[in-house]
Amino acid sequence: MRSLAPLLLALAALSPCACATAAPTAGASSAPVLRCGWFDNPTPGNAWLTDAQGRWLVGIQGGHQARGDWPDFSDDRWVSTNGHHGYGCACLRVVDDPRTHEIRRILRARARPLAACEHDPALRKRHPVADSAQR
Repeated sequence: MRSLAPLLLALAALSPCACATAAPTAGASSAPVLRCGWFDNPTPGNAWLTDAQGRWLVGIQGGHQARGDWPDFSDDRWVSTNGHHGYGCACLRVVDDPRTHEIRRILRARARPLAACEHDPALRKRHPVADSAQR
């Protein structure tokens, strides 16, 4: 009886290799998404966006920083809690990493009236804490 090794090698060469055709790994989403919620910037270099899906890291001092511009808030759309730091309501078009809840890139950022987040049922229990000592 002949050896099956040459036949198995030929079949292996014709079949797709999992290592060469692996699906994209989990991580940063490739399609931009729109996230709207509380933009919290309590101290320099630290910022999060809290939407209906949870809290998304925008930047941490000395660590991760999303590329792109943060929203620009007018005085009537911003609550100061620590000097000029505080929070507001915003929508950001972003590329994020759903696994780590990090925003990787901000493509567009737009401030919204505070009432837009205050009246959103999904955000009512996710309101930023006004006193930074309570964080």
